[in-house]
Amino acid sequence: MLYRMMLAAWAIIAAVSPATAQQWARDLFPTTSHDFGLVPRSAKAEFSFGIVNGLKGELHIAGVRSSCGCTTPRIENALLKPYEKGAVVARLNTESRVGRQGATITVTIDQPAFAEVQLHVKAQIHEDVIIGPPSVQLGTVAQGAAAENTVRVYRGNMAGWRVREVLCNSPFLTAKVSEVARQGSQTWYDLSVRLAETAPAGYISQHVVLITNDPRAPRIPVLVEGQVVPPVSVSPASLFFGVLQSGDNATKTLVVRSQKPCRILAARGDPDSFRMKRPGDEPKTLHVLPVTFTAGAEWGKVVRVISIETDLPGGTAEVTTYAVVEPPAQ
Repeated sequence: MLYRMMLAAWAIIAAVSPATAQQWARDLFPTTSHDFGLVPRSAKAEFSFGIVNGLKGELHIAGVRSSCGCTTPRIENALLKPYEKGAVVARLNTESRVGRQGATITVTIDQPAFAEVQLHVKAQIHEDVIIGPPSVQLGTVAQGAAAENTVRVYRGNMAGWRVREVLCNSPFLTAKVSEVARQGSQTWYDLSVRLAETAPAGYISQHVVLITNDPRAPRIPVLVEGQVVPPVSVSPASLFFGVLQSGDNATKTLVVRSQKPCRILAARGDPDSFRMKRPGDEPKTLHVLPVTFTAGAEWGKVVRVISIETDLPGGTAEVTTYAVVEPPAQ
């Protein structure tokens, strides 16, 4: 029944105009354009065009291509199950290009139907400003710990160039600059960025902005990257049980990882929806937890949360689960 419904839906899409037919694909991308602004020569500059599969079936990105050598695109998570997230990442090639740059990135989708979506980027690459290394790398940091790193900022071809201040959009990052040397029209600074102990778990991809006295380039962004790792994590981050009818069962597997060996004390969820067998008492850094979902009388998209508790301090993790429950066949 579901197969016939999906065929009918795509037949309707194919019957309308080409512009309308591909609107469903464009709607998967919340953002389709990005302006990098002014970017230093050799700096790392990337932007992720997020995509969320809001369809009932799987979504597959077959490929991406750029209209300009100034930008290299790549796909993160080419095959997305319903409600899974992915991205098309646009990377500026700041090592080989300078001046104004712009590119159109074409994303080709071949499942559940053929479509193409165009994404747009532009930037101004400043050849007289160089960042080395290309970004501030904080590395992998245990949650609750601090981290800090420094990069060198070079400016040529402007006597008297100064960095007046550094702006941070994140409350968990602080930054400072110190002048290293001056020689004629050349200036060197050190930029130090510190991550606070209170930073939450997750990936860090933020910019700090150098405010300068150059009216032609008053703001220079510098990328800061890293990852804060929690005591316990669960993968996948979201779990899709599929399209089911009331009374049907589906079993999936959760993988629980921890920084230190631990025991799983409890795995909790809606008792009417889930059956879970707690692993044994042996402390491990990796536990495999089978989860069985039973579709109830609620129709449509069903969202449930599973909470996993370990014996580590702060070692509780949650995972959101999804299913689509269809009404009984008539």
